[in-house]
Amino acid sequence: MAPPGPSVVRIAGPWRHLDVHANGIRFHVVEAERRPDTDDGSKALTDRPLVILLHGFGSFWWSWRHQLKGLTGARVVAVDLRGYGGSDKPPRGYDGWTLAGDTAGLVRALGHKSATLVGHADGGLVCWATAVLHPRAVHAIAVVSSPHPAALRTSALTRRDQGAALLPWMLRYQVPAWPERALTRHDGAELERLVRSRSSAKWQASEDFSETIDHLRRAIQIPSAAHSALEYQRWAVRSQLRSEGRRFIRSMKRPLAVPVLHLRGDADPYVLADPVHRTQRYAPHGRYVTLDSAGHFGHEEAPEMLNEHLSRFLAQVYAAS
Repeated sequence: MAPPGPSVVRIAGPWRHLDVHANGIRFHVVEAERRPDTDDGSKALTDRPLVILLHGFGSFWWSWRHQLKGLTGARVVAVDLRGYGGSDKPPRGYDGWTLAGDTAGLVRALGHKSATLVGHADGGLVCWATAVLHPRAVHAIAVVSSPHPAALRTSALTRRDQGAALLPWMLRYQVPAWPERALTRHDGAELERLVRSRSSAKWQASEDFSETIDHLRRAIQIPSAAHSALEYQRWAVRSQLRSEGRRFIRSMKRPLAVPVLHLRGDADPYVLADPVHRTQRYAPHGRYVTLDSAGHFGHEEAPEMLNEHLSRFLAQVYAAS
């Protein structure tokens, strides 16, 4: 059977699908429909603050479906990151520098000068990197289970529990070819196993989880999607042995000038509490929220709770500006 094409991620709903060119490649972007009860129809899209949603490893824009439906008062878009879903899948460019350039380019391509970035896991890394490397393009960041990269690195290397949760997965992805086959064989069953290992039993028992897993297993089989997803993990590890990786971490240690919200499920077995605590060194005035009974995918496992915190954060950020 032929692998699925990128069209499988153009899922119908209260949103529209766009192709946006930025930083030299094409991105698949999904924008929430304007709501007549909350939006002023006379306003242009660029008159509303822009919120960009950035997904994590092995996923695509669909992970933000609850936020596309639930966040109001802003122009909300979810993106398939470089290499994922309906976006282009170039052979390189999966380093922190390029990913930050992608996001800053998307802000401009969407007609805005700055945006609030919201990211989960790898998407959170992109938020941190963009805020530091392209500060004029970032108004604020909110991250889900995505501590500051320097804090996560320190915790993984000095804490046995965080190292045991994180490093075996990242190290197994460093070998060539085999991880790609593992992710795509049996119609993406390995990706389902990974998501189950990091999420709550309550979410796993829901219809929402079943639908999501079906979409994820199809999307990871799009040609080159698995390889691209793994390149994020490979750069994160291999760059530590190279000057560019040390330079990136040094860059990340610059003081952060934008508002920060960090949300983490209290049952997350992959990102533990220690790196979140260490993140306060880099974002001392940030807000740190714990989501009750949620695992690694707080935006999907506890969407109403997360949307409430995120909506309050956005209201405060834009009221202050």
